[in-house]
Amino acid sequence: MGRVFVIDLDGNKYTCKHCQTHLALVEDIVSKSFHCRHGKAYLFDKVVNVSVGEQEERMMMTGMHTVVDIFCVGCGSIVGWKYEAAHEKSQKYKVGKYILERFKVLGPDGSNYLITQDAQMVGSDADDM
Repeated sequence: MGRVFVIDLDGNKYTCKHCQTHLALVEDIVSKSFHCRHGKAYLFDKVVNVSVGEQEERMMMTGMHTVVDIFCVGCGSIVGWKYEAAHEKSQKYKVGKYILERFKVLGPDGSNYLITQDAQMVGSDADDM
């Protein structure tokens, strides 16, 4: 494996909660109305410093999607997923976009999202628009 080059972002950014590798800019948020098993999740237009896992079909609240998990290149932690395909016509806007799970990243002010009891009851990798 070669040397990993990490992109540094300027401005208000989200970072990996484990190693503080830069992941995305606040200005690239498309929606804050998504949910996953750990609570809130945000849909981003662009994300950097991630590697992708195996493509898989995943049933979510809004239907079947083809996704790949995304991992921080700094420490290897899973930080969310990327939409590769959407089977429902109304969900096609997600294709090529990224989900960052708030529980797995630090906010622009360095804050961490805490799991609430309600968030723990949310279904596996569910998304909601």
